Amino acid sequence: MSRYTKIAYLSLGSNLGDRAAQIDQAVAALGPTGVVVRRRSALYETEPVGTVSQRWFLNCVLEVETELMPLKLLRVLDRLERQFGRRPRSGLQPAARRLDIDILVYGSHVVRLPELTIPHPRLAERRFVLEPLRELAPDWRHPITSQTPGEMLAALADRSAIRRFSPR
Repeated sequence: MSRYTKIAYLSLGSNLGDRAAQIDQAVAALGPTGVVVRRRSALYETEPVGTVSQRWFLNCVLEVETELMPLKLLRVLDRLERQFGRRPRSGLQPAARRLDIDILVYGSHVVRLPELTIPHPRLAERRFVLEPLRELAPDWRHPITSQTPGEMLAALADRSAIRRFSPR
């Protein structure tokens, strides 16, 4: 790992089509972009947050290493989402999607830009992110609050359902 390489955590989710296959394909597509997947959490099936009229999501978290700076990483991930058919959405209703990728953490950096906030601004509010993040990085501490994923989960108001996914 070079001195410019950063460890980041990404959240992947899908609730359209063959969700598991799309996540697998997205993970494979990251390699040529300069994002090396080091570890991957289990898949979790999660209740949609903010709507009940959609199919449940499959979610996982990846631990990756990259030399890409945060904005460049965001652009790479946006391009990958578009390759999987994601379209810009309007309104506040969460949209169904084949692929959603968010940057949760980028090293110990705090980034506050109009187009990107790291750590992810809703990280501590989302069970579907915290459960797989705790699996990969139970001792990681939020650079602002100093909480671990487990501590954030314990304080979480979100009681949405989440279960480990087992393909049938």
